[in-house]
Amino acid sequence: MLMTLAVVVVVSGALIAGAAWGIYGKLGKRLEGFLVALAGGALLLSVTSELIEPSIAKSTVWMAMAGVAAGATVFSIVDYWIDEKWGPESGGGLLAAITLDGIPENLALGVALIGAMPLEVAALAGSILLSNLPEAAGGARQMAHGGKSKRRILLLWTATATLLSLAAVGGNLLLEGASEHLLAFIRCFAAGAVIASLATEVFPQAYRDDTHLAGIATALGAIMAFVLGSLAGG
Repeated sequence: MLMTLAVVVVVSGALIAGAAWGIYGKLGKRLEGFLVALAGGALLLSVTSELIEPSIAKSTVWMAMAGVAAGATVFSIVDYWIDEKWGPESGGGLLAAITLDGIPENLALGVALIGAMPLEVAALAGSILLSNLPEAAGGARQMAHGGKSKRRILLLWTATATLLSLAAVGGNLLLEGASEHLLAFIRCFAAGAVIASLATEVFPQAYRDDTHLAGIATALGAIMAFVLGSLAGG
């Protein structure tokens, strides 16, 4: 349980620190694009190696496909609604991406942390920090540019961090012993939301803000996620 709480602190701290950085710190457009692409590259690798592949191995490819399709569909609907209500440049899409992939991912994460070794926990916490920090910074900055109050934006991201933390704790306490098919669907729902968010929110913003280095940043993010995953695996 202590390891779960340690990862929860990283999840919450990365989102809140990223949002505060995006609101109050100096974050140039090109740096913002680079960091978002870095996060996208990390997610691009981890969505396959940490969510989809283990689900297929422990359940079935059909369950994985159903979860991915459901996650992508739900994210796309919510993202469309956010664009209609707040506008496509509001930053709400990145918030929706973090929330929709974060809740099911953290439910499964809580289960995965049962009996995990300290090195595995450290590597996993690093992956979460790598992806959540720049996404929160970019999303909060977009919201601030959209005219929303800084206090309200920070409270919104803090509430999101709390929700994701509760999901991780709940997964650790409530999903122990759950069927692999259920966990596979939860993981792949998260994967589908991530894939949809990469296509519609993350990479378009990264390319728009930092055209020439977005590809390099994406590759660096994938490399960093691979290194962290290798540490966790062995």
